[in-house]
Amino acid sequence: MIDLRRLHVLRAVHQHGTVTAAAAALHLTPSAVSHQLRELARELKVSLIEPQGRGIRLTSAAHLVIEHGDALFARWEEAESALAAYRGGEAGLLRLCGFPSAVTGLIAPATALLRKRYPGLTVEVTECEAAAGFDMLMSTDADIAVLAPPDGFPHPGDSRFDQKSLVEEPFDILVPAGHPLAHREVVPLADAASEDWVLPLPDSCDHHRRVMVFCAAEGFTPRVTHHVQDWSAISAMVGHGLGVSLFPRLSEIPASHPVVRLPVTAGTPLFRRLLSCVRGGSRDHLLIRHGLEALTEVIATHPALTPDRAPVAASTVSTVGTASTA
Repeated sequence: MIDLRRLHVLRAVHQHGTVTAAAAALHLTPSAVSHQLRELARELKVSLIEPQGRGIRLTSAAHLVIEHGDALFARWEEAESALAAYRGGEAGLLRLCGFPSAVTGLIAPATALLRKRYPGLTVEVTECEAAAGFDMLMSTDADIAVLAPPDGFPHPGDSRFDQKSLVEEPFDILVPAGHPLAHREVVPLADAASEDWVLPLPDSCDHHRRVMVFCAAEGFTPRVTHHVQDWSAISAMVGHGLGVSLFPRLSEIPASHPVVRLPVTAGTPLFRRLLSCVRGGSRDHLLIRHGLEALTEVIATHPALTPDRAPVAASTVSTVGTASTA
């Protein structure tokens, strides 16, 4: 019999690349991880790791084991889902994670809805970025992740994860109050080509790359004068007349910031796709299904995500937005 706990350790080494990184993700010591790998190799009667420079690499046999191991874990998740449905209980622990504005705009209200609907359910929420969210799912520190991952990470066909589109979150343009564009009902993105821009540093997050792609499609490269990453800080910079920026619809603007956010148009839709991601085979688990249903309900009634959202009137402050930073 294969010890699934040891197989999980092997998958973690494959996921993180080193014994040390896998140990940190699994909350174990490196020596404990090495011991589990040796025991699994003994059980399977094959070598699973071999030296590579100062580190190690997985053998071909290890990759074969991992391929079948992913299928085993998916089937185990399906078995747990079936057992949970059989028991029919509404008590237990559900863990959600997501990037900051997804937490405040979607996960927090969904958690409140779950607590009201299922008093016996314990819900834990953790803020994280995309890469960490996938790691948390793999280490079972989260059951549902709400993420806006970069293209191709992980590949949609990765059997370890079940990824589904949750919502397409539009972008608005953020301008200082009193700016010539602030009195428009809708702003074509190309009309901001001559403006100074406030964006995160290149490669610091996906937003910089995304805005560059949007602007390139409209025939210009934004003149980035200031590099700021936190949404509240970007809003403050814009409010002081230091530039303009694109702002995700779920990200909230402090009421004291003298800015106006306006719908923006371009030749292609300006949005980021948010995903719900769970471990492969677990989407029908009763508690996970409750969590996904709550997220869907929140999205369906969210004032900032409804298709007929009214344009933002020019004013001294922004009046539309429903989540915090990132």
